[in-house]
Amino acid sequence: MAQIRQLRQRIRSVGSTAKITRAQEMIATSRIVKAQQAVTASKPYSDQITRALSALVSHHVGIDHPLLREQPEDKRSAVLVISSDGGFCGAYNANLIREAESLMAALREQGREPVPYVVGNKGITWYRFRERELAAEWRGVSSRPDFATAERIGRRLVEDFLKTDAEGGVGEIHVVYTEFVSMLTQQVQVRRLLPLEVEERDADSAGGAAPPAYEFEPTAEAALDLLLPNYIESRIFHMQLQSAAAFHAAVRRAMKSATDNANELIEVYTRQMNQARQAAITQEISEIVGGADALADSGGE
Repeated sequence: MAQIRQLRQRIRSVGSTAKITRAQEMIATSRIVKAQQAVTASKPYSDQITRALSALVSHHVGIDHPLLREQPEDKRSAVLVISSDGGFCGAYNANLIREAESLMAALREQGREPVPYVVGNKGITWYRFRERELAAEWRGVSSRPDFATAERIGRRLVEDFLKTDAEGGVGEIHVVYTEFVSMLTQQVQVRRLLPLEVEERDADSAGGAAPPAYEFEPTAEAALDLLLPNYIESRIFHMQLQSAAAFHAAVRRAMKSATDNANELIEVYTRQMNQARQAAITQEISEIVGGADALADSGGE
């Protein structure tokens, strides 16, 4: 009976856990929809500013700007890691940090010094636990990104890019984030953000028509001063939105797996409890039959 009571307690405990993980799965599912809508809503602005920037550079081939210029003399490379603030997301952050560490190792092999900038409490905690110095950190914005935070991140990165190594600046900026592909697939992506690599195309090049010939006032250089920071901020915001959607999808998948495992464990415990109950009943019947036989034998004597 003690074993049966213990198994019943385990079934109730696992059942309560299954209710929690099921609720978390449903919450994550609803948040994925909102995150996807946010990605879709931000896409027109991102596409238009990219189109305008590409047109400007394509029609002003000799244009020069600090954000377009390679800086081989600067050996420090910023690595922006966009992790999550929350957990219960399986290997989401582990895969992200593994890719970021691989990128940093590759940069060291090239003779560069990686400098981490981290978004999300999980990434910050990982680097702080290993006593790794962070150039900057941002918390509490991973699940619901806002453009104001992306603007702050972009401005900090641009400021450091425009500085020299001696001033604490960086010569290039990479971003490591997770892209939402589908409800079941999320892929870690590595992108170089600065210096910008804008593709220059003409009408005869493969891939479509040439960019439209915009006229910029007062000058193309002045337009670049305004467009480039906005372009960088919109790119960072888009990456944050992608990471948020991927995070919620990872939570949903992890919670669904936990719920399925809990249900399977309940079935195992239920089977064990039924077997224990059957064994107890069989033992009681055997004891009753044995007692009846003993009484019958003693009466016959």
